[in-house]
Amino acid sequence: MALVGKKFPNLIVDSIDKTGQNNKINILEEAQKNNKKVLLFWYPKDFTFVCPTELYAFEAAKAELEKRNTLLIGASCDTPEVHFAWMNTPKNNGGIQGITYPLVADSNRNLASTLGILDITNETFNEDTGLYTVEGDNVTYRATYLIDEEGTIFHESINHMPLGRNVSEFLRLIDAYTHVQENGEVCPANWQKGDAAMHANREGVAEFLEKHVN
Repeated sequence: MALVGKKFPNLIVDSIDKTGQNNKINILEEAQKNNKKVLLFWYPKDFTFVCPTELYAFEAAKAELEKRNTLLIGASCDTPEVHFAWMNTPKNNGGIQGITYPLVADSNRNLASTLGILDITNETFNEDTGLYTVEGDNVTYRATYLIDEEGTIFHESINHMPLGRNVSEFLRLIDAYTHVQENGEVCPANWQKGDAAMHANREGVAEFLEKHVN
């Protein structure tokens, strides 16, 4: 079920920062109380292969996100202890040492389940044993949420495990949404910051197409 246009779930989750400090965090409230946008990205597991490349790519974009009044938060279903161990493992040993943004530790999967991003291909109940059997890894796909200052989701996307994300696209989307907020114009295909936008009416579209589309 698409969550775009809806408030982010009002749930408290565990997180850990680079100092090893465990914190309770409510992402909806983080956006609202700080009057900031939030980029929340989920990855499958600590100590894996594509994941560290993504975490470092997001770290490299952190300064640009801060310029855009945007908080950066990573998340997986690993525990805070595993997160902290990974944060203290050097890059040349598959670790993420040097990551400076917080990581959500959704080990009870409450938030991931609410978002519907867990890799569960089938779930069956055995009446004889009273137990559920889950097929799939029960970890998250590479899901990304962009949340505005009021806690409303304005973008969501989900990649399968083998597919790393293009971090620059999220910067573009934040720029576009900010332009909409500030100017009341809508952003056409492939819009980049500084490009012409258009008014959301027939005349505006016609004028844009005439000027900018061959």
